Amino acid sequence: MARRRSLAVPLAVALGLLPAGKLVLDALTGGLGANPIEQVLNRLGFWTLTFLAAALAATPAKELLGLSWAPRIRRALGLLAFGYAAAHLACYAGVDQFFDWPAIVADVTKRKFIAVGFATFLLLVPLAATSTDAWVRRLGYRRWKALHRLAYAAAAGGVVHFAWRVKVDLLRPAIFAAVIGALLLLRLLPARRRSTAPPPPGSLTPRT
Repeated sequence: MARRRSLAVPLAVALGLLPAGKLVLDALTGGLGANPIEQVLNRLGFWTLTFLAAALAATPAKELLGLSWAPRIRRALGLLAFGYAAAHLACYAGVDQFFDWPAIVADVTKRKFIAVGFATFLLLVPLAATSTDAWVRRLGYRRWKALHRLAYAAAAGGVVHFAWRVKVDLLRPAIFAAVIGALLLLRLLPARRRSTAPPPPGSLTPRT
């Protein structure tokens, strides 16, 4: 059992890098279709939301399904989401726009879906930067936990960015919206039960 737990994080990272490997392979073999830049952006954005949703699912998976290993890989999943988001932004800025900063600034200020996408990435930056145990100790667990609730805002922003980008084919953004909404609801319900539960016999304060 201990060996399985020790392998959970490296296995999650290895599986999480498979989409990136497939993307590189397709780029080298001409498998990205007629519009390769759009295909790269679409795939990177899709996997950003996928890993972000998976990271948010870690706590409900433990509480509802008893998967004790799920929280162990939450940090890895979150960093994978940030990595794919950073690659998505880098592809847009470097490959699509050739680092034409005036054009990029104009895009951010004039096109809503790009503005939301950029804001979403900015939300992910402090989450990735404070993902270490050292930062948990530095901030204190409560403040660190409060900061990392921004993951839900980032997930919502990612869904809006996705929906506004595709405009017409809204099936996948709708699925992400439903999944992330359900995860948020599952996260809120236990907190509400804890806040309204009577104190156990013999205790002086309610449970937190």
